[in-house]
Amino acid sequence: MTGSPTPTVLFVCVKNGGKSQMAAALARLRAGDRLKVLSAGTRPGKTTSAAAEESVKELGCDFGGAHPTPVDPAWLDEVDRIVIIGEEAELDHTGRAPVERWITDEPSLRGIDGTQRLRLIRDDIDRRVTALVADICGSD
Repeated sequence: MTGSPTPTVLFVCVKNGGKSQMAAALARLRAGDRLKVLSAGTRPGKTTSAAAEESVKELGCDFGGAHPTPVDPAWLDEVDRIVIIGEEAELDHTGRAPVERWITDEPSLRGIDGTQRLRLIRDDIDRRVTALVADICGSD
């Protein structure tokens, strides 16, 4: 940890329009003010996924007006944990923060699409976020 009273986590995916935004929204919901949350993409898209945001709204959170953002190299030395979501995102990181990669459920490989697909992805990410928050912040 940086010695900061509030630990920081950075969620990264390729476009920063869906999965990393979902993880960030869910982390803010689960951790509240116990965790500072950043989200970025290695090749950010132009917009966030409205369907992904709708899926997290069902759990009581949203993207908070966020938009796809590139990874700020300065963040890599400041955060306490980095979570790379998906197999495609690559991040050149040699800093001190632990890095983990989440290969999330992909229901479309089983023929599941649309809202049901996003709910399954969201639920997978939410389980991982809940465990991450407990690991970093402890449980309430």
